[in-house]
Amino acid sequence: MKRDNTVAERKQFAMQYEKSCGAVIYTVQNGTRFYLVEQMQKGHVSLCKGHVEKDETELQTAEREIREETGLDVEFVEGFRKTIAYSPRMDCMKTVVLFLAYAEHTDARAQEEEVRAIQWLPFENAVEALTFDSTREILRQADAFLNG
Repeated sequence: MKRDNTVAERKQFAMQYEKSCGAVIYTVQNGTRFYLVEQMQKGHVSLCKGHVEKDETELQTAEREIREETGLDVEFVEGFRKTIAYSPRMDCMKTVVLFLAYAEHTDARAQEEEVRAIQWLPFENAVEALTFDSTREILRQADAFLNG
């Protein structure tokens, strides 16, 4: 006779879903494009992003996270929206939505609770600095998009 799974057994297999939104942030100085990268408190280097809260839209989340983590106000570039999906732990699937955003100035300040340091780097240096291949690929796509 087949028995039903207990609540504890069902929880063990329950997949959690997380969603974060952010942006590839860039500025232009003396004709050179620079990208913002963040060294996180956990040690990895990433793009600015964070978890969706309540009834926020993806763009609202990205804008809030950028302001919280960097203090920057940005202008989003239409037509660029990329996603990354991965599993940060065994029982979880995470989707990250990244937009493209322009910052008029570079005086960003790191949100100390999450971000150790912020750097503005030219494209090649920014690609090298990023920890994960998936974010490197998004940065490449953003740069190609801006290059037309």
